[in-house]
Amino acid sequence: MSKTPAYTISGKENGIRIDSRLLEERIQKAIEDGHRNIVVDAFGQHGIGGRLWKAGAEKVYIKVVGPPGQRLGSFAYPNTTIEIMGPVSEDLGWLNAGAEIIVHGNAGNGAANAMAQGKLYIAGNTGSRAMTMTKKNPRFEPPEVWVLGSVGDYFGEFMAGGIAVICGWKSQSPQNVLGYRPLVGMVSGTVYVRGPFDGYSKADAKEVEITDEDWNWLTSNLKAYLEKISRQELLDPMSVRSDWRKITAKGPQEKGGSNRMSMSDFHKNVWNAELGKGGLIGDLSDMDMSPIPLITTGDLRRYVPVWENDKYMAPCQATCPSGIPVQERWRLVREGRIDEAVDMALAYSPFPATVCGYLCPNPCMGACTKADAGMAPVDITLLGKASIKAKTPKLPELSGKKVAIIGGGPAGISAAWQLRQAGHEVFIFDNAEEIGGKITSVIPNTRIPKEVISKELERVRDVVGHVQTSEITKAEFEKIAAEYDFVIIATGAQKPRTLPVPGKERLVTSLDFLLKSKANAIKPGKNVVVIGAGNVGCDVATEAKRLGAETVTLIDVQKPAAFGKEKEEAEHVGAIFRYPCFTSEITSEGVKLTTGEIIPADTVVVSIGDAADLDFLPERIRVEKGLITVNDVFQTTDSKIFAIGDIVKAGLITDAIGAGRISANAISDIIGGKRPQSDTRLMIDKNRIKLEYYDPRILEYGDNEQCGAECASCGKCRDCGICVAVCPEAAISRKQIGFSDFEYRVNADKCIACGFCAGACPCGIWNLTVNSPLE
Repeated sequence: MSKTPAYTISGKENGIRIDSRLLEERIQKAIEDGHRNIVVDAFGQHGIGGRLWKAGAEKVYIKVVGPPGQRLGSFAYPNTTIEIMGPVSEDLGWLNAGAEIIVHGNAGNGAANAMAQGKLYIAGNTGSRAMTMTKKNPRFEPPEVWVLGSVGDYFGEFMAGGIAVICGWKSQSPQNVLGYRPLVGMVSGTVYVRGPFDGYSKADAKEVEITDEDWNWLTSNLKAYLEKISRQELLDPMSVRSDWRKITAKGPQEKGGSNRMSMSDFHKNVWNAELGKGGLIGDLSDMDMSPIPLITTGDLRRYVPVWENDKYMAPCQATCPSGIPVQERWRLVREGRIDEAVDMALAYSPFPATVCGYLCPNPCMGACTKADAGMAPVDITLLGKASIKAKTPKLPELSGKKVAIIGGGPAGISAAWQLRQAGHEVFIFDNAEEIGGKITSVIPNTRIPKEVISKELERVRDVVGHVQTSEITKAEFEKIAAEYDFVIIATGAQKPRTLPVPGKERLVTSLDFLLKSKANAIKPGKNVVVIGAGNVGCDVATEAKRLGAETVTLIDVQKPAAFGKEKEEAEHVGAIFRYPCFTSEITSEGVKLTTGEIIPADTVVVSIGDAADLDFLPERIRVEKGLITVNDVFQTTDSKIFAIGDIVKAGLITDAIGAGRISANAISDIIGGKRPQSDTRLMIDKNRIKLEYYDPRILEYGDNEQCGAECASCGKCRDCGICVAVCPEAAISRKQIGFSDFEYRVNADKCIACGFCAGACPCGIWNLTVNSPLE
């Protein structure tokens, strides 16, 4: 197949067979030396052609002449093609990870055992248990096994993915091309079969119609297969559509009915038959393999399984300050409803693209169960950026209630957004010409595309009104409070803190620096020192570098508080972090430290936080340490006035957005005559989540569909039906509720409280609780 000269490796040395290990070492050495076309003269050695990873992405062709041993092509890599010029022994393609294997003869037992990727082209028949425990990774094409003749007994046992094509041409078993008891325990995959067969496991598989799409796939790939095994003349006789039948696995909801084998039948017909007298080990052991005399059910069970769907928050939702049910959005993506997943975010935030896609440090990803296990957390930024396409929701009629929002930053906009969606009239009072607060005024354009912010603010302006005002005084505040049913204060922290040191008049506040840098209206000079190494200080550093500074040094009295994207970007542009550093004076030369050292600086920026301006507040609103006192729904000591954002507590943009939603929901509850309530669900215990079902090799996600597939859906049922499949007593069933809802129920008279459901559930939904029948 390869045009490069072949490099031959013999399985004998001085006429004596060499060990399999030694032959493999010589093959690996040949690969390391750059050979990509290799002929192996085998003499019963095992594992030929596997694990040729040293070739990287380069294609490798292995031609095997002579009799190979077991496990040919095991762990074989996607870069490898192996062609065997005769029959092969057992376990052909065992755990194949992507290789193409061509066999010009028969294959022994266990062909494609646990194969995950790649293709087997067999020009003859196979022995028993072919295609056993194959699986499919959704990131790759399914594994394929093509057999010209027939397969042996127990074909497709516990098949969990892949495609098998059994052509039935001059087969070893012309009356039964699928052998005895095929497809037992099949949970996924497809089998195309040509020729007669004597049944299959009806509890696990079903015959379905071959569609036009199926037939197009089969005929085009059949041609390629016959060319691989040099039997092109068979294409026409094998291309009769009526000769072929298709078998697929039953879905979880199709299993577990009255036809499911009971434990007693399993013990009698399978367990004893395999392990009892006359079975595999029955004559070799005196062990008592009889069933336990009593297995309790019903009220006698010590524990009972409980389906705790949605009882607990997923870690991503529990740590999202905006309260977005991230796992629900990924469920919609899995179901092909990405538009709904995008639109869902608008029920929780007016800035799903701006914040989730760009500005948020994504605590949801930090809390992801997969991250705790050393796996890559599901990437919400991909869905966040896609949310720019979210459509403005249809607004309800006005309720007659009016709410004033003082402050047009993220917190105020969030509250206004939620209140208008609840049907209340809302006006934002802000002294700026355009709403948006620090999102539009000081966050560098390098952090987020300007068009993203503009589009989301345009959507907000379509929903809420804006009243431009001068600075709010006590008298103006009282007037607003009298005219509106509720008031939300969201003025933020606008008074930059400074340092009480000599030369402080030389300091530039971070707020002023970022305002001017956004308009390119400041020249920072060659050297810049930033006092305060938090995230805002990092924004100053990156902007200073963009504007031409050669060195930027961030100093702090303690370990820098900066984290996430802001710190990464500052480090990327070469900013230097130093601590602990205590400033004693600002001089014309730079920053003088208490040690006497002077750090040279043309511009010194102070970034040690901002204070709230509370001069407009009436005395009835309680203030402590420069911040407004609120309860858990952000209500102040005046029941009709709420306060949110940095005027209550400094935090992230997402904290402000979340506070806006909570306060707005509380106001809507009060208007509706209800007591304000918040979501009091606890976060699910991460130990309940089973990550064995997910690919640990993923380091970076390519698209939203991959993210949705890899989300563990912690605490929220994926409706996978694994619990139904693993229950030994068929005690679990699925109940449809309405058009789209469902639940899984347990038949207490069948359940033996074995815990298999809880042990296998990927999402941690099932829990074993103490049985208390008398309660």
